[in-house]
This record gives sequence, structure tokens and C-alpha cells, in this order.
Amino acid sequence: VLTQKCGAGSYRAPGAVAAHFAVESTIDVLARQLGLDPLEMRLRNAAAEGDLRPTNTRWPRIGLRECLEHVRDHPLWRDRSRLGHGAEDEGRRRLGVGLAVGGWPGGIEPAAAACRVEDDGSLTVTVGAVDLSGTHNGFRSVVAEEFGIDAGKVRVVLGDSDVAPRSGATGGSKIMLTVGAAVKGAAADAKRQLLEIAAEKLEVATDDLEVIDGRIQVRGASAYGITIEEIAGLTSAPGSAYPPIYGHGASAIDRNSPGFGAHLAQVAVDPQTGEVEARRYVVAQDVGRAINPAEIEGQIQGGVVQGLGWALYEQIVFADDGQVLTGSLLDYALPRAAWAPNIDIALVEIPSPDGPFGAKGIGEPPIIPVAAAIANAIYDAVGVRLTALPMTPQRVFEALYASAGRG
Repeated sequence: VLTQKCGAGSYRAPGAVAAHFAVESTIDVLARQLGLDPLEMRLRNAAAEGDLRPTNTRWPRIGLRECLEHVRDHPLWRDRSRLGHGAEDEGRRRLGVGLAVGGWPGGIEPAAAACRVEDDGSLTVTVGAVDLSGTHNGFRSVVAEEFGIDAGKVRVVLGDSDVAPRSGATGGSKIMLTVGAAVKGAAADAKRQLLEIAAEKLEVATDDLEVIDGRIQVRGASAYGITIEEIAGLTSAPGSAYPPIYGHGASAIDRNSPGFGAHLAQVAVDPQTGEVEARRYVVAQDVGRAINPAEIEGQIQGGVVQGLGWALYEQIVFADDGQVLTGSLLDYALPRAAWAPNIDIALVEIPSPDGPFGAKGIGEPPIIPVAAAIANAIYDAVGVRLTALPMTPQRVFEALYASAGRG
């Protein structure tokens, strides 16, 4: 029976790390007892679109299989007989390679946004969601793509609760899906208003117009057009017959867009001390559509390193009299940058039917499989199964000692 000593509060993917540590460790045990390749076993049983969920609903299209197929073809997995399986490195540490998967349903909550065309032809987008790890940059990209202008001409403004459109709670794995969809709708509404004015001035149908680099022009006759700035000027002049361009967008998504990831970890375990070093790490994650790839990779890197804290370092330690011994950052162990392995990231794009241009939430999945991947790698290295977090040198050493019949 697997146990795990870890709590869950207001945290990235609350509850999921502990649950997947138990589940994915058990899957690894089962695969070994059946004599099956751990990855192929997961592929055989991976949920796919239309399969029944525990909630008695059907899975939408998810990228679990595609993520597993990517790590299956990665050199770290292909060469695991040399890079893991207890092979020794130069320091006589034992190498192991572990696999785990994990996913998060993603949040859904109604949201709204507004988009205003300024006199200089730029756009101002107003939202009520704070900039959570670069989401405002993602909004700029969504608006630029929808409107047909450079992202540098888009400004995102966060209004307070008195004036901002309702955006719901700002939480991980939901903002780009829900608020992003509203932002896309607001940009589309503003563009519609813009094209209607341009069509009247150019005496053509709106369907015959396109926006290219800040200019509205007739399809197939690029010399015949008018700039966004010129149209904006018409809407702000005294006595103008045209109202200001102010687009509104809203979303009420009632189904999740789950995101999954498959992780590979290589560790080096010192059998004399129980110390575990994370050497290499591989992530393949379904991100829907990578609106801001650099920011997504940063989120994944952060999630993995945060997961290493769960797996190897972080714990609240109490003395016998109940005194907290790790009550400050002087005593509480956090993963340092120098302890983080190289993280090889692959962005798998399985578009969400509801998110802007197929985007979905990506903040929670990166942390979920980490502890299990490390635990499975430790077993591959030294043949002991850790059942509590964090997997400190003391716990690893005690497990090794017990497995040798000396416990």
C-alpha cells in the first residue's frame, strides 16, 4: 500500500501531485509485475476522446497518447538500458530512468473583455484578470492575430473590480482559455465595427476587405484602402457620423479542456548516502495551441523545478514538542537553480475547441507527474520503492538498508 505524507493547499495543481505520486507509482509496480514496458502499458490504457471518465462523462480530445509517443521516441527512453537500469556513473552512483504522466482538467468560468480602437490606430484591451505569468502578453498575441495588426500596437489594461469586465478568478490553467476567448471576441467585434465604417468609405462590401499591417484594403486591390488610424480619426472628430469603435467579447465555456503531459526523469542515486540527483528531464505536454511558446516553456520549467521540491526537498519538520524546525527559508529546503537538471521540452498541440485559436490552460500539468517520475527513476536505479514525500537522502538510505535485510 502506497502512502504519501504531503498536504495540499493553495498551490499549483492542488491535490494532484499527491494523487499522481500514488497512482503513477502503482502503475509502474503493476507494469513490472506483469513484465510489461511501463510506457507501452500506459499507451495501451491511455484515455482518448470519447472514453468514459470517472465522472460518467466522455473525454474530449486530449493529447495523452501523443505525449507518450513523443517521449517513447526520445533518446533518454530509447537508451534507458545504458542511461538507467542501475548503470554506474564515474562516481559509482546508480543511474535510473523513470516515467510518469499527469493531467489537469482546467478551469471554466464566464469572462468578458473590451477592445477600444485609439486615435493613433492602436488597440486598448481591458480585462479583469491580472497578468498571471505573462497571460497579458498572450492576450496581445490573440488580439494581433484576430485583428491583423502588430502585437506592439496592442495594450492590455487591467481594470479594478469597479470598472473592469468580469473575468472570474485569476487562477492557473484557465485564464487563456476563458478570458482569452473573451478577448478574441472583443477584438473580432471591434474589427467588425471598423470594417463596416471602412466599407462605407471605400464603397465596397465588408467581405471584400482585409486588414494588413494596420491598413484596411480591398482584397486583390491593395492600392485601394484606408488606414486604421484614419478610420479612428473619423470616430473621434466633432460632429462625426461615426461612433467610437468599442468591441465587447464574452465567453461562457461549460466544458473543460484538459491538458496532459508525459515526463521522463533520469536520476543518479548514491547508495552510500541515499542522495538523489536529478540529471536529465524530459517533458512532452499538450498545450492546445502555443500562443506564447517561450512563456509556456517557462511555465513548464517552473512547474518541473517546483515538482522537484515536492519530490526531494520540501517538508515541514516538527520537533517532539511540536516546535516547527523548518519555519523559515534558512531551514526550509527549496530546489536551487544549480540543482535543476536540463529540461527538454516538447510542446504538443492538440487544439481546444473552445480556447482562442485552440489554446488551453497549461499552468498546472507540469508539476503533477514530477514526484512519481523521480520515484520511478529511483526504483530503476537502486530497486527500492519510496512511498513518502519528500524522498530525502535519509528516506532513500533507510529504504536501501531495509531492502538489504538490515532494517
